[in-house]
Amino acid sequence: MLSCSPSEQELFDEGVKLMESSQYQQSVSYFDRVIQKNPENTSAFNAKGVALFQQGKYDEAIASFSESIEKDNTSYKPFFNRGNAYLEKKMYKESLLDYNMANGLDPQQIDVHYNRGLALLGLEEYEDAIFDFDIVIRANPNQTLAHFNRAKAQLGNNDPVGAIESLVKTVNLDNRNGAAYYLLGVTQMSAFGQKEDGCANLKLALNLGFAEAKSWIEDFCQE
Repeated sequence: MLSCSPSEQELFDEGVKLMESSQYQQSVSYFDRVIQKNPENTSAFNAKGVALFQQGKYDEAIASFSESIEKDNTSYKPFFNRGNAYLEKKMYKESLLDYNMANGLDPQQIDVHYNRGLALLGLEEYEDAIFDFDIVIRANPNQTLAHFNRAKAQLGNNDPVGAIESLVKTVNLDNRNGAAYYLLGVTQMSAFGQKEDGCANLKLALNLGFAEAKSWIEDFCQE
């Protein structure tokens, strides 16, 4: 319970509790009260941005993260968070700039490498994307989505052999990933003419709810 005249820290902590229980709009009101008490509280601007991001209010989140950065540009967190908001808006160049800043401030943050890889993938900078996904995989060999997105980058980089290897790792780690089975099947058929294996994987993809596999099966896998 908050006291009659809650302190800046009490308001902030209550906002965080509300955010952790997915009460994002309510948490914003607490972060706003913190900011009213102390307009220089960079953590409150960053936390408010996270709560807005969780509601899909990406432009408002970007504005809040930018306020945090303007007041203190020594933390990687608001740069990373603003990069995530830009990524959701498919503003890949802007997100890449923020991820580069976040990485420069704290090179040990693996999430920065993964999300920067996604931005680079969006920019069709495939070799650099592979570099970032490799860092993630070295840190966590079981990061399924890093293998999957590495495969996409490898295909963009004209390396179907490497892509198949990454996709096989993906489905071995997650046998419910319909998109990975689809991409594996399409690559097996289009790059190597492996109709039997390709069709088997496309059918698995369709069974897992990946509807795009249907047209390939109808066109190439009918007896």
